[in-house]
Amino acid sequence: MELLEIAKKRFSVRDYTDQKVEPEKLNKILEAAHVAPTAANLQPVHLIVAQSDEALAKVSKAANIYCAPLAIIVCADHNKACVRPFDKKQTGDIDASILTDHMMLQATELGLGSVWVCYFKPDVLSKEFDLPANLEPVNILVVGYSAEGEGDLNRFDVQRIPMSDLVSYDKL
Repeated sequence: MELLEIAKKRFSVRDYTDQKVEPEKLNKILEAAHVAPTAANLQPVHLIVAQSDEALAKVSKAANIYCAPLAIIVCADHNKACVRPFDKKQTGDIDASILTDHMMLQATELGLGSVWVCYFKPDVLSKEFDLPANLEPVNILVVGYSAEGEGDLNRFDVQRIPMSDLVSYDKL
């Protein structure tokens, strides 16, 4: 499958079957995160894989994970992140987002559904997983087998702004 086809096939799944994600598929998803680029290759990200009932219950205290069998908490490590010298922007959240996107696309290619959850209580996750102060939960990637079927590949014609509003060339 070509990348653009995978990107179009991916959609936010909010209803999952009970089927567990096979270890070999989870490993491929994590490998996609491992090879993702980060600023200055500092790799300031830590992933917490929640797949046991106990761990999923902890995540559920902080966010709706739609009864999925797998949730990956994506954390930025502020002790390792690149800092842009001009404005002191730390890139950990950007790096975490790049890893998340890689994992989402890999999950799609493997026939799995996912949803990127940013609406969560970071303080609850930090407490439940006893995170050190340098680890900031940036998002949660929920993964599993979709009970919703597949996304409409033509939805982008009506769900996205026109390309002319998205892109400008050489000037605003």
